[in-house]
Amino acid sequence: MEKTTRFNLLYFMFALFGLWMVQQWWQQAQSVEVVPYSQFEAMLAEGRIAQVTVGDSLITGKLKVADGSKTTVAANRVEPDVAERLSKYGVPYTRVHEPTILRDILSWVVPALVFFGIWMLLARRMANQQGGLGGLMSIGKSRAKVYVEKSTGVTFADVAGVDEAKAELQEVVEFLKDPKRYGRLGARIPKGILLVGPPGTGKTLLARAVAGEAGVAFFSISGSEFVEMFVGVGAARVRDLFEQAREKAPAIIFIDELDALGRARGSFGLGGHDEKEQTLNQLLAELDGFDPSTGVVLLAATNRPEILDPALLRAGRFDRQVLVDRPDKKGRIQILQVHITKIRLAPAVSLEQIAALTPGFSGADLANLVNEAALLATRRSADAVTLDDFTQAVERIVAGLEKRNRVLNEQERRVVAHHEMGHALVAMALPGTDPVHKVSIIPRGVGALGYTIQRPTEDRFLMTREELENKMAVLLGGRAAEQTVFGHLSTGAADDLVKVTNIARSMATRYGMVESLGNIAYEEERQPYLPEIAPQGPRGYSEQTAHEIDVAEREIVKAAYDKALVILTRERPVLERGAELLLQKETLTGDELADLRRSFRAA
Repeated sequence: MEKTTRFNLLYFMFALFGLWMVQQWWQQAQSVEVVPYSQFEAMLAEGRIAQVTVGDSLITGKLKVADGSKTTVAANRVEPDVAERLSKYGVPYTRVHEPTILRDILSWVVPALVFFGIWMLLARRMANQQGGLGGLMSIGKSRAKVYVEKSTGVTFADVAGVDEAKAELQEVVEFLKDPKRYGRLGARIPKGILLVGPPGTGKTLLARAVAGEAGVAFFSISGSEFVEMFVGVGAARVRDLFEQAREKAPAIIFIDELDALGRARGSFGLGGHDEKEQTLNQLLAELDGFDPSTGVVLLAATNRPEILDPALLRAGRFDRQVLVDRPDKKGRIQILQVHITKIRLAPAVSLEQIAALTPGFSGADLANLVNEAALLATRRSADAVTLDDFTQAVERIVAGLEKRNRVLNEQERRVVAHHEMGHALVAMALPGTDPVHKVSIIPRGVGALGYTIQRPTEDRFLMTREELENKMAVLLGGRAAEQTVFGHLSTGAADDLVKVTNIARSMATRYGMVESLGNIAYEEERQPYLPEIAPQGPRGYSEQTAHEIDVAEREIVKAAYDKALVILTRERPVLERGAELLLQKETLTGDELADLRRSFRAA
């Protein structure tokens, strides 16, 4: 479109130049010289003018004898008594009306066309920047990006760690390719499939893989692109999207971040309430209106399924909900196998060890881990990426960037060393805790003055009360070490206290692990995939129950703290020796930690 506009402006400029050339030629052909009116009157008095033509604003006189190249002269002035003066000199004269069409075109029409062309050019450029092709006339058009066949460059071979979700979507792809085979027993393809899961687990990547595998038209759009400032635009875009999909059936529609469009009606708050509800109502109507046998399937992704409208999730609209969760250890190994093909890996690196270092990592986290490890290896001019690079990359992602320039005084270093060694020794002493992988007093991130990393031996999905209590004791081991050695407490345990409080509250209110409170859940998890921003709902229990919950939390935390205090008091010589070793080397791993563990008896 920009190329066409450029050509139109070029033609317009050529036309103006040609018009100017014609005007110049016409003036030269006429051989008319414009003279002052006083000189014109002098010529009349001298009898040099043979004939006069009086126009609206110009007097033209033809000379009796040609003066050089001049045949006529003209004066840019017309006096009211010009007829009397011409009669006095006995010069014949005529009255004519000058044609003004060309002059009007040049003075009025052409400037208007120029300004209109500039306005159209700016309007089209603004429409292109906003994603529209036709300016205001296309505001209700869908902005979905259309992919056909393998144009996305992603297939199921590029997706790992989510085998169950791949199987569900593979069935959709096969149905679109061969609907007769799947429909021979009367089965129909689901109208809608909702991909739910935490951020970074590969929901959008799965949808792009479907586009690469299906070989059919694939419409990709974000839920936020349906919402505009104009009322009714969102509903119009929903209608246009489904009309385009029906025209190109078989086709797949993918709506990313569905919660921006499908939030439960009545929960929008002030501002944009009617517009969002109209858009959602139109989506519900379209889901009811199209026949899945035509080959149109709706895919959607969200990490907030709890806020979606119940009418959107009922059978007949989104028939299936596919969980795309964080991968287990086997899944992490598969994801790493996909990403390490892009880097040069050292032969001795074990993907199983890397997977063991990354419990709870999502697919996006693992991709970032591989990239960070490759950057670290590049920074030290290595020939390949080693396991140590991956270990440092994990620490960088989990704990933050090293702050070696953050200078602590000697007393602060001693407090941090005993604090971190307290975590490590309690973890070594208690059964069922994850093995300690590394202890360091090198500051990292925003506020971490030291860190202790534990490496789980396996993925855990259930934990007993005893294991939770031991976990809290490990978290409180740093504070207990400060109390044991220095006899006072510091602010270094702030983050540990937050984690311990959350565990204790969950034990009392969600897990039913306090006998006096009974087997009752007083709270529920509001947002399972975004727990860090989960809002606290209204309290559904009495003040007396709230008091009992507070007492139970304090008792649970006190018992864990006392357990850590007993262990560190008993093993104080080992704590002192380990802290001194940590002050000397700043980081302890492997054999050094094993020697410390062998030097005291387990609890």
